[in-house]
Amino acid sequence: MFKTPSTFILLISSLLMITTLHGTVLDWEHDYDKALKQATKDKKIVYLFIGADRCKYCKKFKEMTLSKDEVIKTMQKNFILLYMSRDQHNIPDKFEQFGVPRHYFLTHKGEIIRAEQGIWDTQGWYSILDEVIEEKDDF
Repeated sequence: MFKTPSTFILLISSLLMITTLHGTVLDWEHDYDKALKQATKDKKIVYLFIGADRCKYCKKFKEMTLSKDEVIKTMQKNFILLYMSRDQHNIPDKFEQFGVPRHYFLTHKGEIIRAEQGIWDTQGWYSILDEVIEEKDDF
């Protein structure tokens, strides 16, 4: 497969460098029921991001906001992260699948706490996250 051992070592080194340069990434669940079970176990809210494979706004939101280390840390600490593509996943009927990106914050029972549509910069996204986190004790 590799012509020389040095080619293999170079490939591994490059992959490690790319991972380091891009920092932490969000670890998404893609199964709705598993996410709810994990939310019950961890006593967290589910953040459901509904997108589409070729959605330029979904991609822009991921790159502009969801790739920031501070946003990643906040989201991983406070939410079960669920990403569902309308092109790949079986999204429950109660969620709107068109006009993506769509954002839902859910209780561990799947009840919608808050629904949003669109993209935000980091500051705008933090405004939404802060409000949801503050209200968490009410659910």
